Amino acid sequence: MPKQHTLLGRPIPRFTARRLTLLLLGLSILAVTLITSLISAIPSSPSLSAYDTKISVPRIGDSLSKSALNPFRQPAHPPPGQQNDKYAGSWWWADWKWRLVPFSSTVTLNEDRALLPHLKPRQPIYCYYDATAKKTSVEKDAESELLLTWRRAWWAQGFRPVILSAAEATTNPAYDNLQRLEVDAEVKVDLMRWLAWETMGGGILSHYTLLPTLPREAPMLSYLRRGEYPQLTRWKDLEDALFVGQKDVVSVAIRGMMEPSALKEIKGGLVGVPDGIFQVDESPMPLAAYTQGIIERKYNKVADKFKESRAGGLRSLNSLINTHLHVAWQNRFPDGIDVLKPHPEHTTTMVNEAVKLARELAFCSDSPMPGSCPPNLSGCSPCVAKAPMRVGTPARYHNSSRIFSIGIVPHPWTLALLSSLRESLDVSWIRRESPRDPWITDVTRNLLGTGVSGPRRVMTLKEMIASEHAVAHSLWLVAEMDMPTDMSWYFGFAIPQKALDDGRAQSPVPADRLPKKDDKMPDRSNGPIATEEDLALEPPLLEKARGVVAQTKSSGETRLRASLEAWNMGDTEVWKFVRAFQSRRLMVRTAWEKEEGKYSSGSGTEKGRTAWNRWQDRKGDGKQA
Repeated sequence: MPKQHTLLGRPIPRFTARRLTLLLLGLSILAVTLITSLISAIPSSPSLSAYDTKISVPRIGDSLSKSALNPFRQPAHPPPGQQNDKYAGSWWWADWKWRLVPFSSTVTLNEDRALLPHLKPRQPIYCYYDATAKKTSVEKDAESELLLTWRRAWWAQGFRPVILSAAEATTNPAYDNLQRLEVDAEVKVDLMRWLAWETMGGGILSHYTLLPTLPREAPMLSYLRRGEYPQLTRWKDLEDALFVGQKDVVSVAIRGMMEPSALKEIKGGLVGVPDGIFQVDESPMPLAAYTQGIIERKYNKVADKFKESRAGGLRSLNSLINTHLHVAWQNRFPDGIDVLKPHPEHTTTMVNEAVKLARELAFCSDSPMPGSCPPNLSGCSPCVAKAPMRVGTPARYHNSSRIFSIGIVPHPWTLALLSSLRESLDVSWIRRESPRDPWITDVTRNLLGTGVSGPRRVMTLKEMIASEHAVAHSLWLVAEMDMPTDMSWYFGFAIPQKALDDGRAQSPVPADRLPKKDDKMPDRSNGPIATEEDLALEPPLLEKARGVVAQTKSSGETRLRASLEAWNMGDTEVWKFVRAFQSRRLMVRTAWEKEEGKYSSGSGTEKGRTAWNRWQDRKGDGKQA
């Protein structure tokens, strides 16, 4: 017989199924009655009642129908294509929302389309070079090399360097008037330079011996990139090496300089220009100007080369300028270069090319005066006068402006094969053994710690890759693509392929500070070191992974790859972002280089002057190039 429960000495009635049902029904009616009475007791808002506004409460069904979680939601059209939005297997959509959403597919509605920041317009900077002037072919080749150095340095700082010639000057309506004037040859060249500049609409006009040996974020470079020049200005320290101004003020200045009374006073280099033609800025100029006077005062060995021959002097000057650009870059990163290497025991082959690039950047460039500094950075530390630049391979990113970082981002499939030393994967391994987003977790551990969500790590890494500050302090590439061949355009100087083999002590560099042939670059590695057996397995696994990642046709491996990408959404998003970001950079520079190669007879391009122009040189002066 069941036990009888009591309350205060009285028996508690047993609840049968019928009694329990009636009790629950009564409680429900009571609850509805109380809620209704409470709502009716709340006074209505005067402002709302005055306008007879009705508040509609959204139904749960409405919110679910618009949610991405609803499998029956009506599909939406993806954003339309943008101009030049595909290159080298990458596809992207430029939008300001790249800082707001961690995953690109939220905006692009396509898993293969990356969300990138908008390209910032490049401010043109012009220099004048007349390729038709009568010079030996050797001199023209030396000038072409110097023009290439000038273009490369300004491109790396976010500008669009353009070489102007007599062709732009002759299209100016004022050209015919200039031809009728009796002026000195040097003054005529100066005025032709200004006519060509006016034809292009003004902006920035410089000599090709004016170089930006400054950090990208320097105030002077930021001012020039903005493109806002209310007055025609030159700088006292630079003579005629740099002018800025809009087209209307340039036109007024040209008319003023071509007045007969003004032409009588003007000399070469625009010396003697009447007051009021342009404003002279008295502040010190932070750019590096290699004028004839500066060369004779500071760089005597280069000046001696000019005395021997102009072509030899130009080549010596070009070598000196390239070294100064390199030294200025090295001085910005006193704590060295980091090549990120998470999972160090199995990713040595994957980062080998990046480590090679880092060591080349740490080398000292060959120079006629290795102990010298740029003219605007007298207190620099020449490469040969200090300890070799440190190259490290940490597993985690260090957020320091004193370090240049190189990140090689692997696809989840590549990292899975290398870290597990497996030739293939399966669903069971992915679900049971594969970690989630291991690459971005390791890279951001110092910066964000543990316990941080994957989307936040993705947003942090994107900022580290694509922000204005990051572009000047880091380089990010994907592991499945070869090292780009245009790295000199990214850094702004010709990267040395080997260390400075020998050299004599040159003041103020003592002989014992010059690098020796057997010196090796320091390499700071973190974590376990791979065994010789494991190292031998890495190259074929990396090559196999590249093949699977590059596949576009549906297969068993591509379906497994998609499963791994879904399991590692953060790693996959960063990989696609970096691949698209670098593909777009390469596409823009290649297209610009191809376009500019049509002008100035090829001078200033990597291919050099064309064979046709060289034939014309030989025909004209009878000398071999």
